[in-house]
Amino acid sequence: MKSKNKQLNRSESLGQLAWRKLRRHPAGLIGMILIGILVFVSVFAPFLAPFDPKLQILEYSVKASMFQGNVLYTKNPANLSQPSVLAIESYKLVGDSVQYKDLSGRKVTISKSKLWGKNPSDWHDTPIYYLGTDNFGRDVLSRLIYGARISLMVGVVSQIIALIIGIFLGALAGYFRGWVDNVVLWFINVVWSFPTILLAILFSSVLKSTHDVLGFELNAFWQTFIAIGISSWVDIARIVRGQFFSLREMEYVEATRALGFGSFRTIFRHILPNAFGPIIVLATAGIATSIIAEAGLSFLGLGIQKPDPSWGILIFDGYGYIAAGTNWGLTLYPSIAIAAAVYGFNLLGDGLRDALDPKSISR
Repeated sequence: MKSKNKQLNRSESLGQLAWRKLRRHPAGLIGMILIGILVFVSVFAPFLAPFDPKLQILEYSVKASMFQGNVLYTKNPANLSQPSVLAIESYKLVGDSVQYKDLSGRKVTISKSKLWGKNPSDWHDTPIYYLGTDNFGRDVLSRLIYGARISLMVGVVSQIIALIIGIFLGALAGYFRGWVDNVVLWFINVVWSFPTILLAILFSSVLKSTHDVLGFELNAFWQTFIAIGISSWVDIARIVRGQFFSLREMEYVEATRALGFGSFRTIFRHILPNAFGPIIVLATAGIATSIIAEAGLSFLGLGIQKPDPSWGILIFDGYGYIAAGTNWGLTLYPSIAIAAAVYGFNLLGDGLRDALDPKSISR
């Protein structure tokens, strides 16, 4: 029976063996759960968020958690698909009109034809702000949920850009060696000498002036994607270079040369797939770094721009209240969200590192 089980295990591919080990890795499992929650929240943000993240009710500025509002929805002439919101104390029906008392105590009468919908359930609501509101009366929970979508998108796209640059340069240096390796290594060392966040700030500032050079301006999202991506490829290039140094001496690479295959076919179709293990681990950790970099850029006003709900912008909007000793949640909630996302990707990276270890897989 034992020999039969061994034969079944031997029939599994390396990917299946790695996945089986990753599922049994406690840290990797916790990381997958955290990332799964992040992905779920990002994909279903329109259904999970109680409010539009950009909806402002200035009368509800900086309210505490679990604050319950009282609002009327009216037709918006500027946007027929979205209602306007009136904060009120109370209302009553008066024939074909509604008389309400605003927060200043003033009584106002409005025709039902100007209200959103036909029934009180359509145009009246008492919403609960579970995490309170910010200084513009926007729902903090809704902005956190939509901020997860932005952070995940920035982390993945910027890391794809970093992977393209790092894999290409590292593969060229490791395969051709000689003067190609010297040039690429010099370039790597020059970029490596600068902190990643400073390079991201530099590239973000440069990309803001693309209109003068290219004749068009990149939006804030692509500025952030590119700025972080072209600042984060160095570690990937170094890992790929080292992998190619050892893999290019393998027998199957010599066989590709003997068969007359071109260098780029050998690099990208035969050597690179065998170097994917360390690259995947590094890319997973790189997404966490990109999330932190995006929050830092947005905090400084160089990344995602207001009123988009980036976690960095949420921290910037709320950090002033810490000095005042009030409304700590405006900074605490997005900080916890960033920490949880980064922790999840780091744990998954640890799990992948152990699962993709050849010594571990062979056991």
